Amino acid sequence: MYQALRTARFESVPIRTLRYHVRLWGNARSEHPPLVLLHGWMDVGASWQFVVDALSEAFATGRQVIAPDWRGFGHSRPLAPCDSYQFVDYLADLDQLLDHYAGTQPVDLVGHSMGGNVAMMYAGARPARIRRLVNLEGFGMPATRPAQAPGRFAQWMDEIRKFERGEMALAPYDSADGVALRLMKTNPRLTGDKASWLARHWAQQDAQGRWHILGDAAHKIVNPLLYRVDEALALYAAITAPVLSVHAAGDSLAQWYKQRYSLQDYLQRLAHVPSYRTAVVQDAGHMLHHDQPQAVAALIEDFLASA
Repeated sequence: MYQALRTARFESVPIRTLRYHVRLWGNARSEHPPLVLLHGWMDVGASWQFVVDALSEAFATGRQVIAPDWRGFGHSRPLAPCDSYQFVDYLADLDQLLDHYAGTQPVDLVGHSMGGNVAMMYAGARPARIRRLVNLEGFGMPATRPAQAPGRFAQWMDEIRKFERGEMALAPYDSADGVALRLMKTNPRLTGDKASWLARHWAQQDAQGRWHILGDAAHKIVNPLLYRVDEALALYAAITAPVLSVHAAGDSLAQWYKQRYSLQDYLQRLAHVPSYRTAVVQDAGHMLHHDQPQAVAALIEDFLASA
C-alpha cells in the first residue's frame, strides 16, 4: 500500500448548517498565503495526498495546506438526511471556510473538476480573496437552452422520487480491495498501491464489514438549474487573480460530451479571464493529480512563485 510521506492532521469546522471535515498539512503560522485544495465530485480531501507528498520540502513546510471534504462527501455529512444538493452552496461554504482559516488574507486556490468549477466561480464573485488560482480540469458544462428547463425540472422531481425509493443508492463493497478495484476500473492509470490507500479514505467500513462510498447518493440527482454560459463568462471576466488552467493530454471532454462540448469550446470561454495561462499534463487522464502528482505539484509550485 502507498505510504504517505506527509502526515495530515484533521479539524472539524462549523460551516453554516454542518461541520466540515478538513485535512491540513504544513505550517499554520506561515507568512505565506494558505494553499486551499478543492476536490471534485464523488471524491474526498484525502485525494490530494499524492500531490502534497510531491511538493518540495521548502514549499510544503513553509505554508499551511488545507483540503476540505465538500458537504455530502467524505466526513462532511449533513446532520439530517438530504435529498438535494445545490452547486451554489459550495461557494457559500468556501467563503466561510476561508473566513475561518485565512481571515482577510488572500489565498492560493487549487481545484480539480467540480472543485475547479467552484474555484473559478468563487474567484469571480470574491476576486479580492484569491491571490493565484490553479484549475485542474474544471471545464464547466455544455451550453444549455431555455427550452430545456421544463424537462430538467421534471427530471429533478422524478429523480428525487427515485432517491426516496432507494433506487439511486450506492452499492456497498465486500472489502476495501473491492473499492480499490473499482477505483482502478474507473481510472486505469491508477496504480494498485495508490488505489489501496485511497480506498480506505474514499470509503468506510460498517459494523457488518461492508465498505460504503463516502458520498451521498443524493449527489447523483440532476441539478434542476440549467448551466448558463453567459453567467459563467461574466464570472470568468470578473476574476482578478492570475489563473493557470491545466488539462490532461487524455481528452476528458471528448469522452464525456462527444460533440456537445469540446476542449476548444472551453478554451474560448477561458479567454474571458483577464490573466491566464494553460498547461498540459502528459500521460494523464481526468484524475491527473493521481496519475502524475509530481508534474501537478511542480506546476502548482512554479505558478504560485511566478511574478
